[in-house]
Amino acid sequence: MRQSQAIWFGAALCTLFLTSPIFAQSNLSSKNYPDKPIRLVIPYPPGGATDVIGRIMAQELSKTLGQQMVPDNRAGDSGNIGADMVAKSPADGYTLLMGALTSHAINANLDKDRIKYNLEKDFTPVAVVGVVPLVFVVNPSVPVKNMKEFIAYAKANPGKLTFASSGAGAPQRLAMEMFRFQLGLDLLHVPYKGSGPAMTDLVGGQVLCMSETVPAALQFIQAGQLRPLAVTTAKRISQLPDAPTVTEATGLPNFDVVSMFGIQAPAGTPKPIIDKLSADIKTILQRPDVQERMLAAGVYVNYLSPADSSKRITRELNMWSKVIKDANVKAD
Repeated sequence: MRQSQAIWFGAALCTLFLTSPIFAQSNLSSKNYPDKPIRLVIPYPPGGATDVIGRIMAQELSKTLGQQMVPDNRAGDSGNIGADMVAKSPADGYTLLMGALTSHAINANLDKDRIKYNLEKDFTPVAVVGVVPLVFVVNPSVPVKNMKEFIAYAKANPGKLTFASSGAGAPQRLAMEMFRFQLGLDLLHVPYKGSGPAMTDLVGGQVLCMSETVPAALQFIQAGQLRPLAVTTAKRISQLPDAPTVTEATGLPNFDVVSMFGIQAPAGTPKPIIDKLSADIKTILQRPDVQERMLAAGVYVNYLSPADSSKRITRELNMWSKVIKDANVKAD
């Protein structure tokens, strides 16, 4: 009797396990995902880098996955509205975030008392897909030809050089704050509501210098309306091959700042879904035609696996936390 009861109890446990939501979700995830359209939330307005990258990825993943991936622009509050919505979505792989990860990492430090989601705890990285380099530019009225002359001019004229940014918490601002602090320069920050207005005033001479994304600055550099001094990447870039890196131009070690973009899923999304999406993204990004489309938008393809993406996000969070503290950067 006891033996039969033990057999019955074991069978019941097995049935309970196999039909439990966790097991069923994992089994379903690995075999049937996706069986309906996927929403890719883009937390910025149409037209910007995040939107362009998101639409390329959505188009290509729709082909590979056999289900439509639908871009959904949910702009507002420096990307926080869309990110918060995804963080609170079901962890089933059908709502994803096209994240501007550098901006999110900065916001997580600069506005940490106000933001309602946690970049590390509330998301599972799927993949980093690419980076956009920044370039230090000056209005031609500034009497400098290179970065060493710029530093000497700034030190000789403390508080007189104004630098623009596309927003108080933008990577463009933080790159300049990092540069300013490390070299002990006294520069005056002038925030704008977006790169467009900032570039207009920079070209017009209302402000004198800026760290800006290469795609936003390139046409003005090529037209001779802005002078490039250095790129913020660890190595020189193909779009501005004659511009030195900040490290080359100044001797500052390990100066490497880019605007990084990647796809995130809500925390708790089953690993088979994360792995499938990430593998498909890696394959897509290896294609020359996709790399060309990304580069046309100023994005250099840079795939990172879920594990490596997680490490890179942690590195961004730590780096900007230090910059914000050391340089006494404020959100206003």
